[in-house]
Amino acid sequence: MEFVIGVIDIGMTNKKIALYDSALKQIDISIRNFPPKIIDGFETHDLEAMEEWLILKLRDYSKKYPVKALSVSAHGGTFTCLDKAGRLTVPCIYYTHERGDEFHKKFYEKFGSPCDLQIQPGTPALTAFLNAAKGLFFVKENYPEDFKKTSLLLLYPQYWAYRFTGKAGLENTYLGCHTYLWDQLKSRFSSVAEGLEITHLFPHKISKSWEPLGKISKEFADKTGLDNDTIVTMGIHDSNSSLLPHFAKKGETGFILNSTGTWCVLMNPVNEYNYSQDEIGKTVFYNISANGKPIKTAIFQGGQEFETWSQLFMDFHKKTEIPSCNKDIYRSVLIEKDAFLLPELFSGSGQFPYSKARITEKGKEYFYKDILRAVKNNDHFCLPECFFNYEKVFVLLKFSLIMQTIVCLERIGIKPGMEIFVEGGFRKDIAYNTYLSAFFPDNDVFLSDIEEVTAFGVAMTAKMALTGKQLMTLSEDFEIDYQIVEKESVPELFSYRDAWMKYAENIGMEC
Repeated sequence: MEFVIGVIDIGMTNKKIALYDSALKQIDISIRNFPPKIIDGFETHDLEAMEEWLILKLRDYSKKYPVKALSVSAHGGTFTCLDKAGRLTVPCIYYTHERGDEFHKKFYEKFGSPCDLQIQPGTPALTAFLNAAKGLFFVKENYPEDFKKTSLLLLYPQYWAYRFTGKAGLENTYLGCHTYLWDQLKSRFSSVAEGLEITHLFPHKISKSWEPLGKISKEFADKTGLDNDTIVTMGIHDSNSSLLPHFAKKGETGFILNSTGTWCVLMNPVNEYNYSQDEIGKTVFYNISANGKPIKTAIFQGGQEFETWSQLFMDFHKKTEIPSCNKDIYRSVLIEKDAFLLPELFSGSGQFPYSKARITEKGKEYFYKDILRAVKNNDHFCLPECFFNYEKVFVLLKFSLIMQTIVCLERIGIKPGMEIFVEGGFRKDIAYNTYLSAFFPDNDVFLSDIEEVTAFGVAMTAKMALTGKQLMTLSEDFEIDYQIVEKESVPELFSYRDAWMKYAENIGMEC
């Protein structure tokens, strides 16, 4: 075995360490979930526990494999503030922490309107601290004396790379991922970053994801047993990482990646940064690719919605398995158009920020919070009729996810002939992909055979750093089996979509 790459994939739910050989084959993986560490009533990332686990696992792996490189990916919205000794000055707070309307109002009064900031830094107004600048605004206000001790501000993947090497770096994909910190029109720190007075705290050079930050420190080598020459790359934003295998195989434009999980992230790599007027105020934004190009992006919490509603259905029906629904049920729902499941369970996180999660049946609305209360109290009179049909409510849920995906695809500029690649959890959902493909007769939908696409993309960056290979030539080193979703004609789907949209309160922020 020539060499092995260690990939550390920091998800919001699961933390993973995956090992890849020199041919980019995954040869081992460990997965762990860490509960939040509560500080001052806030959920924060338990960085110490995570680091202890990483060291323990890497120590085990170093005995079995010739690990020559480490590379990190992480979810967005997260940062760390460090003093001169490399210690945290303020807690590393969860991006899910919501401070309420007054907090967001105060932020926009100080730094600019949500619509202006969407146009300039390329980021829409998101809830909680999903805009990293809001998290920074919060810790500066709530921990003013502690924050003053900050001498180094690191984004999340680079924090872990710093822990491994003792060196500080800054990388473009994470800096540009819905942070409000980077001005995509002027290619410099944004007016928000300048207003926060933090730009001097970042490392000065912006590097590419595959550039080596350095070799692991002696301290880290001693703790893990890894070779002193093990290199550590700059790290990468997780959604951007999932694009890399497709860039290598398909080129940098002409397709859309539908990366599904807790968040469904739909990404259209484009050549030009440009908003249309009707996109302003909607949850449409631009990420930056590993090559520094714009990625038109739309998101919604599809996996989280599916899990939350599914658990409620299963609890009520005292079931433990999700039903396998036949096509007759899907067709009857489409034809009848009398019941709809509507977003958003997590207000402001997707394409329908003013829509309240609910089931609408025969014109009557049943809001999620009321349904939840009725299920807990066994109050059947407060539930919609469809709720008693175990298969039907799941079909309504599936169609809701499909409708939200369609809106995302339209908002990021899908055009006839563009291929759609589905990755992640929904890749295995036959109904989801069948009806998604049916709605776009001029676009082929493909399912790839990459099981851990984010980790695979991270491994690619490490191999580039080790070998000096470029992204496009790396395509020679691996294969992707793109399985096309067979086209079906479902004419009822289009009128159902029109009816669903009328109920979904399809409006954005007024600008």
